Amino acid sequence: MTTPLFQSSITSLPLLSKGKVRDIYAVDADKLLIITTDRLSAFDVILPDPIPRKGEVLQAVANFWFEKLGHIVPNQLTGIDPESVVAENEREQVRGRAVVVKRLKPLPIEAVVRGYVIGSGWKDYKETGAICGIALPAGLKMAQKLPSPIFTPATKAEVGDHDENVSYDQAAANCDATLAEALKGTGKTGAQLCAEARDAAIRLYEEAAIFAATRGIIIADTKFEFGIDAAGTLHLIDEALTPDSSRFWPASEYQEGSNPPSYDKQFVRDYLETLDWGKVAPGPKLPADVIVRTSEKYIEAYERLTGKTL
Repeated sequence: MTTPLFQSSITSLPLLSKGKVRDIYAVDADKLLIITTDRLSAFDVILPDPIPRKGEVLQAVANFWFEKLGHIVPNQLTGIDPESVVAENEREQVRGRAVVVKRLKPLPIEAVVRGYVIGSGWKDYKETGAICGIALPAGLKMAQKLPSPIFTPATKAEVGDHDENVSYDQAAANCDATLAEALKGTGKTGAQLCAEARDAAIRLYEEAAIFAATRGIIIADTKFEFGIDAAGTLHLIDEALTPDSSRFWPASEYQEGSNPPSYDKQFVRDYLETLDWGKVAPGPKLPADVIVRTSEKYIEAYERLTGKTL
């Protein structure tokens, strides 16, 4: 097994940013190198222990969906081998965990789609009978499937901050304000792009959920990110339908009224909830068994979805 990568150290390209999980470098004026590390964040705090092979899994799952759902909306991929854009002694850092992507202007929203009432949506529903202002039938149980998927956008938070749910109208207004300059001369508005993102996100979720069900996995909810090129064309960016951006449940353990186990950092969350750490950085170190079981869950998600061995 390769050594876990907590953070990259590419010197042959300029570093642009380090997120919770991904490190981004400039390849040239039109392209970026994105490296998916083995960092893990929980409760919006980056934990000190990497999860072995997590970055490989996330990139492999995202690539699987990019290919499978490419007919719905264009994506960020260029097809360029990441090992070809870094120095020879840096190739190990990108192997199996990086992509070279188009430089695109991100929409200022997280495009969240919910197919089941769970998490913050369940809390919102219990208090208001709605999720993000979208009225739902009375009497729904925890983890119940919704009559149809709903789009509940959120703000994109900086590292260490929390995403905040916003209304669709607010999301459209944010897109108008943020994208106005980039859309000059395209004949498009930010509000139009927000609507395109909403429609694409719901279709991506619906098709992915149908496929995942054939592999014994329920996709309860997910979040997408979108960007635009110089012509104002919408692209799917960042990651897609991974265990980090989605709530995957084993169908065999699903039951209305209870919170099913997830194919992600469930073991980590459960462990952290037993500690008195205030959910602020720096996070606590993780026991070896929690790290191993979390790694195994990520790998299982990939192998179940794709039918391939990582």
